Amino acid sequence: MTLQKEEIIKKYQLHPSDRGSAAVQVALLTARIQELTDHFRAHPKDHHGRRGLLKMVGKRRRLLEYLRRTDLARYRELIEELGLRH
Repeated sequence: MTLQKEEIIKKYQLHPSDRGSAAVQVALLTARIQELTDHFRAHPKDHHGRRGLLKMVGKRRRLLEYLRRTDLARYRELIEELGLRH
């Protein structure tokens, strides 16, 4: 795993062995979405990659919806930290 990914996991994990909670997954997807957004500015005709980006956005949306239903306080804290839903 990359160093950046490890840092994101450590920042958003609920306990030391947490590697896949909804908050961690949303944070990782957000970082990847931001990287791909920059990629598409340089490569606007990469339509196959854009499909993957749209799938990631949809998955992040579903995870955020789940988090909102199950733990509203954690959801609000997460969207504030990640700068989502302006």
